[in-house]
Amino acid sequence: MSRTIFTVAERCVACKSCEIACAVEHSRSKTLAGAILETPPPQRRINVEGVGAYSYPSRCQHCADAACITACPTGAMQRDGGTDKVFSDHDKCIGCWMCVVVCPFGGVTADPVGKKALKCDGCPERTARGEAPACAAACPTDTLLYLTPEEFAAQRRQATARAAVCGGQPESANGMDILRSLKRPH
Repeated sequence: MSRTIFTVAERCVACKSCEIACAVEHSRSKTLAGAILETPPPQRRINVEGVGAYSYPSRCQHCADAACITACPTGAMQRDGGTDKVFSDHDKCIGCWMCVVVCPFGGVTADPVGKKALKCDGCPERTARGEAPACAAACPTDTLLYLTPEEFAAQRRQATARAAVCGGQPESANGMDILRSLKRPH
């Protein structure tokens, strides 16, 4: 079974490393220094959203029954036959935003410069080389994990077993626990 990105939301500390890595990966230069100087600036395809003391990296889920593909009147939203990822063909996109309206995850946004749909493409060049997508590779807290569903389920079973054996207490505090403790009034 193929790998995909799983999100362990409780680990996110809103460092935005995923956003930066995504923009750099989709830049012409493929370097941070070069990307900063590009005009127009490269756009990220993942957005870290804050909700109170919590954060969530919001991105395209590459749904099996993708509403964006169904809603697209021009066929710009398509599924790659090799990777099974949903992508937007910028040449066919007319900027009608139907994909933005129907996406239940907010995974499709508008490119402010090109006025075309912008979304995660799964970093096909990286994954073709056997590497994780840029966002997952850059995540310092393992919020974004590039795994098969079986590998992810095994990790979750292991974490549950550890919690049960340790009396319900995690082995160590995760990043969100540390940030929450700093935000509490002392």
